Amino acid sequence: MSTFIEHRYGTFRGLVRTALGYAELAAGRLSAFKLRDPASVRRVVFVCHGNICRSAYAHMVANRLGMNVASLGLSTKTGNASPAPALGAAQRLGIDMTAHRAVALDDFEVEPGDLFLVMEVRQAHKLRRILGSRRDVHVSLLGLWGQPPMPHLHDPYTLSDAYFETCFRRVELAVERLALALPQLRMPKTASAPGAGVTAAGAAMASQG
Repeated sequence: MSTFIEHRYGTFRGLVRTALGYAELAAGRLSAFKLRDPASVRRVVFVCHGNICRSAYAHMVANRLGMNVASLGLSTKTGNASPAPALGAAQRLGIDMTAHRAVALDDFEVEPGDLFLVMEVRQAHKLRRILGSRRDVHVSLLGLWGQPPMPHLHDPYTLSDAYFETCFRRVELAVERLALALPQLRMPKTASAPGAGVTAAGAAMASQG
């Protein structure tokens, strides 16, 4: 059983948070994070804790698909690289993440039409509070595009290689389905680069919030 949990959910805490995410979804408490106006989306912004594992991998997958994309971390330092286990898992799945560098929230410029896609329910609530009254941007959960939908995508950082691959496969499937749902975001691959959205002083979030 412990091996099953490790491979599928990372840890027992991951299993519990996944179950709680499903419970909130079933109860309708995540309705505020459902995308209601897909045509208004101009860019997807993947968000996780450190922007070095989940959102970094999502960024690279979306970039390969030619989407207009950026990513950031809610608690990170701009310029951080992905850890070796993340790079290894991505490489095994055919994605090169070596060029990715984290972007901190304070160094990110929000644009009208941004769709922020977080990995966890608590991140969705936190980001919505930070964005305040802005209604020209969207906040949703990347896992809602999974098959099946999975509102909680547990952080693989420091966990097993097996769970890294499980997590990254879930992220990749969700990004691929997202790309089909938002065809207007497809653009030449050279138009979007890792780290897009960084500002010099990081003041744009405050000035536009």
